[in-house]
Formats: sequence, structure tokens, C-alpha cells
Amino acid sequence: MHGLLLIDHLRRQRKTEWKRRQGGQSFLDNLIINVRGGKGGDGCVAFHREKWKPMGPPSGGSGGRAAGGNGQGTWQNGKNAPPTIIKVPLGTVVRELLPGDSRRAKDEWEAEEESLEGLSLEERRAKLRDGRWVHYPRYADDNVNRDVFKQAEAALYREERARRWARKQRLLSPVNLDLDKTEQVVISDDAPLGTGQQEWLGHVVARGGNGGLGNPHFLSPISRSPKFATRGHEGERLTLYLELKILADIGLVGMPNAGKSTLLRALTGGRAKTEVAGYAFTTLNPIVGVIRVAEDGTFEGALQGENIFDETAIEEERSREREISDIENSEKQLRLEDSPPDSPRPDIEPGHDFDVYETFRFTVADNPGLISGASENVGLGHSFLRSMERSLALVYVVDLSRPEPWDELRDLKDELEKYQPGMSDKAHMVIANKADLLGGEGDQDTVEEARKKLRRLEEYVKTDMIVKTPDGERILDVIPTSAKMSQNLKKVVVLMQKYVQQARTVKV
Repeated sequence: MHGLLLIDHLRRQRKTEWKRRQGGQSFLDNLIINVRGGKGGDGCVAFHREKWKPMGPPSGGSGGRAAGGNGQGTWQNGKNAPPTIIKVPLGTVVRELLPGDSRRAKDEWEAEEESLEGLSLEERRAKLRDGRWVHYPRYADDNVNRDVFKQAEAALYREERARRWARKQRLLSPVNLDLDKTEQVVISDDAPLGTGQQEWLGHVVARGGNGGLGNPHFLSPISRSPKFATRGHEGERLTLYLELKILADIGLVGMPNAGKSTLLRALTGGRAKTEVAGYAFTTLNPIVGVIRVAEDGTFEGALQGENIFDETAIEEERSREREISDIENSEKQLRLEDSPPDSPRPDIEPGHDFDVYETFRFTVADNPGLISGASENVGLGHSFLRSMERSLALVYVVDLSRPEPWDELRDLKDELEKYQPGMSDKAHMVIANKADLLGGEGDQDTVEEARKKLRRLEEYVKTDMIVKTPDGERILDVIPTSAKMSQNLKKVVVLMQKYVQQARTVKV
């Protein structure tokens, strides 16, 4: 009795620790953000002064680009600001919200118009000038009455109209990015010698404003000492809708508490940190695990003859084995460091890598459980369905211990099709989980009932779950398993590997 209480206490403690590591944060798979490019630095109005040259030429520097520094005297231009980079997870879709969408914030031109509302004509003109021009001290009133300033102001407004037109043209091709793979800069074979590898910074979504012009820019034969400069331009403003669609080779689809989390933990050797408990909706965040397969079909996470009911003992044993392995590796590394440089490596055969046993790897996503009406966004339906939309292949997980698992399977397929027609065509397998009784243990009537249920499930899959493909029809594999007991998992991994290899070949 005391042993059971201790195990229960350890399980509760582990669950509390898992929640603490989550930091109280819930998974967020869509977000609207307002992006604003940096404002250019202002130009400078200055004149060069040094000994024997009390009346030097204009020397104000121009402002830097995109939240850059202001120009300074002695022809010093402001420093350009570095780009602001927003890092997003792989699998993020970025779309720009267009005018007319109530969620969209005002752009730079609309924001300026809003700031001028309610002002008189003279007040509007004064505010517009104040936002565009820098004057030499006590020369503002004199400048606005000069013809050279009026000509410069007219040229400035022409340039602004061109920028407004260019901004409207950009709306014809709004930002629409599908970040489903890592990109990098590729140097052309025709590039000049000595061209180094450049770092890829990403996609530009909002351009920063140009810097203002210093007063030397306005020097002309009729204006030898211009006493005005321009301010930096406002950066672009836009609203982006970010949507995260988890990228995994295999997506597990099932009702709450069907055993998906336990299955993923068994497949990955406990490396996928999923929460496992006997109540629905233990998984609220999609979790991706990596399965490493060896040449003989064994995989990391395969448990040999262990009592899966005692999860605490297994975790402690794995932790102890990892500690022993780390100690042995450290001692081996010390011996290698002490050995002569040309001596053979005892732990590596010639021509082999460190990871000699792994021949294939793929990822599996434990998606939150679906419920009836998920396609209509009941609960967190669309968030859950989005997480499995990008998977190369889908695997249904049903609870064989329930009275009618085939109804559960039908509901899963219907929800996928309602959300996105053709999405259920990605399905390749049905895992009949919690099939512990098929092993022959327990009451014979109960065992026979479980076997009948499995046969009926297989018949249902053959008649009602047929997938139509360009190459013909495909019948889903039905595999009875016990994730908790690690039964029949090797066959599951072999089939999953086949699905992933086929899908990757088609995708390429």
C-alpha cells in the first residue's frame, strides 16, 4: 500500500514539475501584429567654420536610414540603423491585412491624416511643414517666404506623391509568406572572386524610412547658403497575420484521451515531453517528437520487456542509464585525449560516423485531441486542425477499449474533411490503441470481445475508410497496439517510415 502511495506521489510531483516548466504559457498558433519601419534620421543645417574661414560652405550631413542617427556638422551623415529581425518558428504563414479589414492598423499616410483632423488650413500647413523641414535657428519664417524654399517644398511633395503611388502598388502584391523551410543565400558561380558567404536575414516586410537631406543638398548658384534641411521619412506601417502550422512528417489524429501522448512517448523513448494522465485534453499544445530508426528496424524508444505500468520506475531507470552513459563517455573522451594523435580510435570503425546505427529519422506530432464540431471551431477546433494541416501523412489513433471505436474513426474523418476537403486523404494508418487484452491475458470472454471489436474495426476501415489517390484506391493499415505496454510498436514505426519515404519522394 505504501508503495502505491509513493508511486502516486511521484507521478503528481512529475506532473507539477512539467506544468512549472511550461511557465504558465499556452500554445499560441495565430497572432496579429502591427509592424512599423524605423523613421529616418533628420538632415542637419550647418556651415563650416575654421580659422581664416569664418563664412564656410554648408556642411550639414544627411540623416541615416531607418531609425538612423541625425546628420551633424562637418558633413557627418547619420548612421544607418541595423534591421530589426522577428524570428518565427518554421511552418509560420505570414499574410498582410489589406485596407477594409477592421483588424488592420492605419498606415503611415493614414496616421498623418488622422493627426490633422480638426485643424484649420493654416494649422495643417504649419504642422505638415514642421514634420518635413529643419530650419537654421531663427530662420524659419524667412525660409518659408523665399522662392528657393518654395521650389524645394514643391519638389518634396512630388517625391511624396511618387512614394504614395509606390505604396499603393505594393498593396497589389501584399506580403504572403509560407515559411515552411529554411532558406539561405546562395552565391552564384559567376560571382566575383573573394565574394564570401552572406548571411540570409529573412524577408523584408516593412521598409524603413530614408534619412533627411542636409543643407548642402540644396546648394545652387542662386542659393549659396541654404538654411534648411529635410527631416527623415516615416517607415512603412502594416498589419500582419501570423499563423503557425506545425511541420511534422506524421501527424497523430485522435479523440481526447485516445493515448496519443503515451504513444509518442513510447516511440521517442520519453524524449517528447508530453503530459500523460487519465483524463481528456491533457495535450493542449502540439508536441513534435523525433523517431530514430536503425537499419534492422529497431528504433530509439523501443522498450524490451519492461513493465510499462510503472512509468516512474522506467523514467528513473532511463535517467540512471543516461548518467552512466555520460560518465562512460567522459572517461572514454579523457582516454582519447591522452592517446597519441595518430593512434586509432577504438570507438569508431574506419570510415564510419559517430551515429553509425541510425539510418533514418522522421518527426511525429502529438496533436491535441479533436472533438465533434472542431471543424466549426468549437472549442479550440481550428487551432487543433491547423497543427496537423502540414503533415506529410496522418495516422488515426482510436481507443479500442471504447464500445464503438469505428464511430470515433468516422467522426475524425468527417472533421478533417469539413475543415479542408481532401485532408483525410493524407491518412495511411489506423492505430487501435489500448489493445492490451488481445495478448490473451484476463477473462477469455473479455479477450474474445476485444478480438471481435478489432475485426469489426478492420472491416469498417476496408469498406468506409478507403482513400482515393491518383494511383488508385488505398486501404488504410490497421495496427492494434498498446502504447502503455509498448506492444507492436516496431511494426508501427516500419510503416510510418515507409509513408514518410513515399511522401518525401513525391514532394521532391
